[in-house]
Amino acid sequence: MLNESGLLREVLPEIEAMKGVEQPPQFHPEGDVFVHTLLLLERLPHPCPITLAWGALLHDVGKPATFRVAPDRIRFDGHVDVGVKIAEEICHRLRFSNDDTDQILALVDNHMRFAHVQQMKESTFKRFVRMPRFDEHLQLHRMDCEASHGNLTSYNFTREKMASMPPAVMRPMPLITGDDLIAIGYRPGPQFKKILAAVEDGQLEGRLQTKNEAIAFVGTEFPSEG
Repeated sequence: MLNESGLLREVLPEIEAMKGVEQPPQFHPEGDVFVHTLLLLERLPHPCPITLAWGALLHDVGKPATFRVAPDRIRFDGHVDVGVKIAEEICHRLRFSNDDTDQILALVDNHMRFAHVQQMKESTFKRFVRMPRFDEHLQLHRMDCEASHGNLTSYNFTREKMASMPPAVMRPMPLITGDDLIAIGYRPGPQFKKILAAVEDGQLEGRLQTKNEAIAFVGTEFPSEG
């Protein structure tokens, strides 16, 4: 899985760098970044998608470079952004496909977002769980929790909320399209994406339910574009 064709040897420097990197005990009573990563890898499903395996291995790869002891606790400010850059270099070094690279980077980039799922707006939550292969994101989050503090509140919240949402609610048909904007006098351009995203936000949050409501919303919120 991880060591096919000896690939694991190619990332030994990054793995070794995790050893001895302490973590705040209130969130990571299990130990340093290396220990946490090993405990997480032990929880990988069998069989396991290669993207999930590598996402799990690299999810905290940015922590060694961002370690600092703040007045309140150990912190890793920006470790996700740093981790994405390191993971991208590793994926290119190992010649992963573009699709696999995109998914591995998405797993690294989004693994901390689960901490905020209960505070997300409806539109933000729905877009979050609509990400490609979201089941891998959910599995990584569960394993991340089980290999550290053991609190599965965000994991359970996400699963239960997803189960309560029919597909038509999660991914509804657009109320308006670019053609509709052109028909009411808007000129095509970069602003179209912003307008349509704002309309979708309103739809996902239940504020806009009909095409007429969407058109009225656009006229109010983006009057200079008409």
